[in-house]
Amino acid sequence: MTLRLARPLRTLVAFAFAAALIAGDVAAEQTGPSPGSAKAIFGGVALPTEGPSQSIGYYAKGCLAGGVQLPSDGPTWEAMRLSRNRRWGRPETIAILERLSQDAAKLDGWPGILVGDISQPRGGPMFNGHASHQVGLDADIWLTPMPAQPLSAEQREALPFTTMLQKNAFLTVNPNVWTPAHARLLMRAASYPQVERIFVNPAIKKKMCDTWTGDRANLGKLRPEYGHDSHFHIRLRCPPGSIGCKPQAPVAAGDGCDKSLAWWFTPAPWAKPKPSTKPPVKPREVMVSDLPQACRAVLAAPAVTSARAATFSAKASKPTASEAPTPPAELTQPQPGTD
Repeated sequence: MTLRLARPLRTLVAFAFAAALIAGDVAAEQTGPSPGSAKAIFGGVALPTEGPSQSIGYYAKGCLAGGVQLPSDGPTWEAMRLSRNRRWGRPETIAILERLSQDAAKLDGWPGILVGDISQPRGGPMFNGHASHQVGLDADIWLTPMPAQPLSAEQREALPFTTMLQKNAFLTVNPNVWTPAHARLLMRAASYPQVERIFVNPAIKKKMCDTWTGDRANLGKLRPEYGHDSHFHIRLRCPPGSIGCKPQAPVAAGDGCDKSLAWWFTPAPWAKPKPSTKPPVKPREVMVSDLPQACRAVLAAPAVTSARAATFSAKASKPTASEAPTPPAELTQPQPGTD
């Protein structure tokens, strides 16, 4: 698939694209959530609940019981922005991240992955950066490979993001940054049956449509979405037996290299909504009462004894005690992405 824009159209949308990029992977500084809001309450909980893992509600409206933590370091992964306390998820999620890191290093020429946000200890809405990531089935992977030397805690907080997009060009992947290994990493992640979707910038989706010559059976899992130019977002389907987990509609058949992708390269995404005769609804913060009722019980449930007791080892298929305690959630730092 090859998409071309007329020069006037490219000029028209260039400024809008720049604004979207700024608001995407590098989120703007925000004021703190109001006391009593769901963001403040869930963001202030330092430890998960005891008991088995359960995803409650929808990816963008729910919570997580029995969360487990990704170890901060592994042979083929490192967790980033540790102060945010957002590397919690279901065991299935942590296992997929570890497997991806190992498979990509062994088979795809990717030395190791840098893992961004997964979920908070009990899921729920985050103060900034995400609308989803609430039920322990979403995870962000940087499009920067793991460095040869281990990163210090300070470096993990300060390491800048690297966009895959070309400066001063409308939705175009930078050929000096993008490599075939990036493509193999994405398709490796898409190959797992548990992974239902992978959100990438529309330019990256187009690049994959235009250049991927391998098996395209899973290419449709790559879904275009702004704010994913320096990381990609993995979303797992609700695991079997997850009664309280609300699934997303399945991905449409095909490779996604069609009119649905072409839409992102038109002025339509930035079109102003039609004027309404109804008075505007004043936005309000999400409250715990807006979430599934079971989330109240999740907040009230007893916590595990420590973060190390709930750190998950996919290899051992059980929590491990090798992890140092995790600090409380950080409520003042911006987070990449708006997914």
